[in-house]
Amino acid sequence: MNNKMWNWFNERYKIDSLREFAQKKSVPLHSATIWYYFGGITLFLFGVQVLTGIFLLLYYRPGVDTAFESVKFIITKVKFGWLIRSVHSWSANLMVASAIIHMFSVFFHRSYRKPRELSWVTGVIMLCLLLTFGFSGYLLPWNELAFFATKVGTDSARAVPFIGDMALRLMRGGADVTGATLARFFGLHISILPIVFAVVLGVHLFFVQLQGMSKPLGHSRDDGKKRSMPFVPDFFLRDLIVWMVVFNIVLMLAVFFPWELGVKADPFSPAPAGIKPEWYFLFVFQSLKFLPAHIGPFEGEMVGIMALGLVGLAIILLPWLDRAASRERRSRWLDAIGVFVLLYFAVFTILGYVLD
Repeated sequence: MNNKMWNWFNERYKIDSLREFAQKKSVPLHSATIWYYFGGITLFLFGVQVLTGIFLLLYYRPGVDTAFESVKFIITKVKFGWLIRSVHSWSANLMVASAIIHMFSVFFHRSYRKPRELSWVTGVIMLCLLLTFGFSGYLLPWNELAFFATKVGTDSARAVPFIGDMALRLMRGGADVTGATLARFFGLHISILPIVFAVVLGVHLFFVQLQGMSKPLGHSRDDGKKRSMPFVPDFFLRDLIVWMVVFNIVLMLAVFFPWELGVKADPFSPAPAGIKPEWYFLFVFQSLKFLPAHIGPFEGEMVGIMALGLVGLAIILLPWLDRAASRERRSRWLDAIGVFVLLYFAVFTILGYVLD
């Protein structure tokens, strides 16, 4: 019976050819192979996000009068609802952390070099989309912390030259954070972003499957000993084990440190002390706080926003800016910049937690 079913599907969908293609894929083995797993971890945690998000969507009701109450109902009345919400929140944070680690590993190994320029570009776009996921989802519980953090975050749009006010109104749906803002963030979070992310993810995975995994710079020259492992089943089974470990970490965090709901937002109350964005935006928040009110004839915040925009553009164009990597040479100055950016991100994130 099983053979007949297999033959029926194989005759119509050429499963044998897919299996042969999968068996031909291999993963390079070297001292930095461990960094390959973070791409898979990010993909796995995105899957956890989708599944838990669908469950939460069954009970969540967007609206100023219903959002907070529906989340409270989930964590207090729905069986294991508190666990699902905590898993969703913790996996979101770990997903962003994994994506950042993956991006830095690709950078330091120069895995963006020819012919993988577009793999890098799609990867950077996905990281930006993940950060947008986090920003839009943060407001949905409509609690005090999320409300005022969103107000501070969207206020930064004013600093963008020429289109600042328009961008602010586009994000908020008006001059202030209201129910219209919540509706827009909800639609963005559960509809627009998933579709765009799925398309970019599909293109990214297509590039990775087509070109294979890159060896880090310094390992790419053939030394006469080609070391690799088959992707199926060897590396895939290792991926599954890593995913199980990561999922257990998420579960332990969700059980022992359940995600707090806090107090319902009151737009007419003053902002409580110590309002801060999520950790992956803290370095931006703290950097803008350190800037003076004016730098020359320009507002300090505008200069900061423009500088961050230029850095983002340089990151996207990195494969074309780093000509040495395509010639299998390492730019020491680029390594120094990468270390500086990593330390800057870590130090300013810590300062964001320590300083008021």
